[in-house]
Amino acid sequence: MDTFRDVPEFFEVELGESLIARTEILATFRELGPPDLCHTVKSQGRGQKDLGTYHYVSGVDASSSASLAAYLNSLTYAVEDNSAWFSKSTAWKVRNGCFCCFNAFSRVDVRVDVKIPGGVNAYVIDLRGERHDATPEIWQETYLSALLRSILYADDANYRLMGFRKLDPITSPEAELRFLQAAEALFAKGWQLGSDPEIQVASVVSNHLTAGVLKYFGDSFRYDQAANLFEKLYAREPDVASLLAQSYIGMNEEVKAVQVMSTALRDHPQSYTLLHVQCDFLRSKGKFEWALKLARQAVNCAPSEFVTWAKLTEVYIELEMFEAALLTLNSCPMFTYNERDLHRMPTPQRTHLPVKQYIIDSQILGEDREEDNEADLALKRLPAPNLRGTFARAYSLLTKLVSQIGWDELLTTRSTVFVMEEEYRMQKAQVDINAVTSNGTSAVKSSVHDSGVGTFESGGADDDASTRAVASPSDQKTELEPGPPIPTIRITSESDGEKEGGADARPNGDASAVTAAAEDTLGKPEQAASQEEGEDSAGDTATLNGGEAFSFSNKRLCERWLDNLFMVLYEDLRVWTIFRAEVAHFKTQHVAYRKTGAEWEILGDLGVRLHHKEEAKEAYQRCLDSKFSVKAWTKLLEMYAEEGDLQRSLQAAIRLTAYQHRYYMEMSYPTAVGHHLYRLGQVHGHAKISYTLMSMGLPEAILKIMEGYLRYGHAFKVEGSDF
Repeated sequence: MDTFRDVPEFFEVELGESLIARTEILATFRELGPPDLCHTVKSQGRGQKDLGTYHYVSGVDASSSASLAAYLNSLTYAVEDNSAWFSKSTAWKVRNGCFCCFNAFSRVDVRVDVKIPGGVNAYVIDLRGERHDATPEIWQETYLSALLRSILYADDANYRLMGFRKLDPITSPEAELRFLQAAEALFAKGWQLGSDPEIQVASVVSNHLTAGVLKYFGDSFRYDQAANLFEKLYAREPDVASLLAQSYIGMNEEVKAVQVMSTALRDHPQSYTLLHVQCDFLRSKGKFEWALKLARQAVNCAPSEFVTWAKLTEVYIELEMFEAALLTLNSCPMFTYNERDLHRMPTPQRTHLPVKQYIIDSQILGEDREEDNEADLALKRLPAPNLRGTFARAYSLLTKLVSQIGWDELLTTRSTVFVMEEEYRMQKAQVDINAVTSNGTSAVKSSVHDSGVGTFESGGADDDASTRAVASPSDQKTELEPGPPIPTIRITSESDGEKEGGADARPNGDASAVTAAAEDTLGKPEQAASQEEGEDSAGDTATLNGGEAFSFSNKRLCERWLDNLFMVLYEDLRVWTIFRAEVAHFKTQHVAYRKTGAEWEILGDLGVRLHHKEEAKEAYQRCLDSKFSVKAWTKLLEMYAEEGDLQRSLQAAIRLTAYQHRYYMEMSYPTAVGHHLYRLGQVHGHAKISYTLMSMGLPEAILKIMEGYLRYGHAFKVEGSDF
């Protein structure tokens, strides 16, 4: 056969088209670059057309041409050979291969051509497609770039590709030492790699290199190795003090961390990263007033960074200074989210995605039914899951705020600190009325309340701030018509949601009536005044000479992106309120509440976003009753590990590991599964985890891949591996 055993493949239409496509898009890569590309050419002998295939891979040692050639050579033994002794056809063989690895420091593509049998040729392709020789410095940069991609994007949902094979990047303490040496040598160039989406300007301490080091050692709770590296770097780079203090705190060496922060802040008081580490330390000790001073100072030091404003917002929320928190969130500088560097390849002729036999035999993953993946359009169209970067972070702060004070109080706070569109429109109307009256052309009765909001006498609308804010823009007409008062709902806990649902649910009513009643309880937020509308507010205020003077001097204009986030939050809360009301109604009727697996998964995600942890856990569990969901198992593993539930955590870890190996993710660490298992190991010990796995009666192959996490822990002396 012309395929590899247990290795994904894409077959090219034209030989070498994947290499050409990669060369053409090199200039579009902005950060760490795409996964490594492995291209092979297979031949069946003379007179037969060669086949070109390729797959993506990470975790291969890219420190030299020999190590990459070794991977290509290993594929020669993976070609499936099903020919019988009486068959006339000759077997397919790998004739040559090319391994491509992107160097994120120098922005070049390092390639190794291997002819089998024959020689090895290594060269560099720059952004213009020109060839150059590979130097030792280029190889070191390429090695570290490949490692960082493998570490940082191990579980990244935005870095997933079909046919992406992931191997363990670091398999021995010696390999880890080489990683540390390369990180130390290239530390000063780390800013060239870029940074997380929330960081506007990458610096020597805020970049993908430092994030990779902290993630690799932090996820296994081995901060001592990171601290050793940062101690060496601190001697020549004072800004590393924040990373060193963070590592000491992770090691529970708080005295050392405080000493480092104290010394560094005296020498460099303008380092916002250092101020943030100290701020987080004080918050963990309950000293929020002290943390507030540091968070304010960090904003003064780096006013153009999103993270400083976000940190200040968090502290304000913890101090229950909600108006200040909303104003601070409104001041956050927002950045455009850049997608991960990924390939755009030509459509392959055919695809080979084999499933390992032991995965099929285990029957752990089950079969997906089409009806289980169907979901209500209202759930599918929720906008919040599509938020990325700074917008996703800002939304999480907004949901944290509403979870503490409730929707009604949030709208009241919003109308207190921001200029509402209704207020601005009423003010403009009053200005026009005064101008017309002064000219003697017409007279219109109007009144300006003490709150500063003018209302037509025929309207009779309630002037309460929260009611103004929840009025639906679609209901606003040329003349304000009187209507029934809009009820409000305070969404803060499960019990509150059930009370609202229980009040609306009739003993003999149907679910649709409950849904409509629940939806009516949540008022839609009014749009805030836009920047363009607010520009003339000062001039308009000056022309008001009659009646009460109205001024916006004590209010701010709400940024349009934050106004949009309020609408996103409204959609989430509306769906959640309806869901909880329906659950309460069905409970009173003693009827089973049914949803598809996909709908339960979406509702679980919604519960997590809105900080309803227990309800989210229940939704994920109901999802798994209907279908296999990797997202649900991942969230449940995180929750079970936090609770210290060993048995359930292992059940989740087994299924996730089987799923990962089904889709060619053959690495044990750094992964989310490994991180949570090592967290459990700190409490229970690895020996107990091992015995529990053996007691579960797992198939031998599944037990072997699960023991891979414990083997890593033993080799690298992860806490808990010795008991």
